[in-house]
Amino acid sequence: MSASESAPQVVVVGAGLAGVACAREVRAAGLAVRVLDRGHRPGGRMASRRLWDRHVDLGASYLTTSDEDFLAVVEHWRERGLAHPWTDTFCALGDRGARATSGPVRWGAPGGLRSLVEDLAADLEVERYDVVDVDELEGAAVVLAMPDPQARRLVTDGHPLAEHLDRDFEAVLALAATWPGRTWDDVSPTGRFDGAFVDDDPVVAWIADDGRRRGDDAPVLVAHSTPGFAARHLDDPVAAAPEMVATLRSLMSLPEPADVHVHRWTFARPVGERSATHALVDGPAGLVGACGDGWGASPKVETAWLSGRDLGRAIAHRLS
Repeated sequence: MSASESAPQVVVVGAGLAGVACAREVRAAGLAVRVLDRGHRPGGRMASRRLWDRHVDLGASYLTTSDEDFLAVVEHWRERGLAHPWTDTFCALGDRGARATSGPVRWGAPGGLRSLVEDLAADLEVERYDVVDVDELEGAAVVLAMPDPQARRLVTDGHPLAEHLDRDFEAVLALAATWPGRTWDDVSPTGRFDGAFVDDDPVVAWIADDGRRRGDDAPVLVAHSTPGFAARHLDDPVAAAPEMVATLRSLMSLPEPADVHVHRWTFARPVGERSATHALVDGPAGLVGACGDGWGASPKVETAWLSGRDLGRAIAHRLS
């Protein structure tokens, strides 16, 4: 359904997966939608950066599916070659050695996870715009699709939405590193290394094989730091690289990498629990809502999509 010129306008701030899912839902209901983002491209924390002549996933590591509606979206991506099943087996590394751990099927994207958000946003016009105050935006509804700490910066004290933005987020540093060739498959008990959860290490918490999840077998690993380590290096994340590299080499018995890149995620992962999938309140000039992976049972890619979808549906219901 297309929006008429007289349709109420919804302004979505944030072009990550939740914001794009919300925008698509309200537009499908016949409402006009305007999407704003301060970045150059959609994606949010499903971010990929071009390094070493390929895209490297630096944000979300993979996606899983449990909701039928989201599975349908993922299957559509698979049919068009945008996503593929990656693995259901990682390993755990720690003082007890390496052991295999099984779980749900994790999905990767040949073009990087950002490409999936860009696909959903392909027919949306995303404006580059740095919002300072939610009250500067004109619309029948305004959506803040971002972590709570970022959303709190855009609302004044006493704003009806402020009391709902009470979830804290932890920081993470992502270290991408490349080598001349792959030498680490024997780290895994299965003989194939896809990724590893790291037990009780103060520096590194998770390691992903970016070549395996992307499907090109490039000799690239991405390590995510612990929140505590990241918190000590937020002002100068590049300075954290030597310690992260040393830890990665020790855990994986690796030589020095040929090159590295560090990315800082100040608001990487929500803390605590929250059952609500979104917030929607009456603001001074119209409806104001919030969505993202901090809304829902667990902070996953699927959670972000469901949060945006549910908020979009709620706005459409209120404005219809």
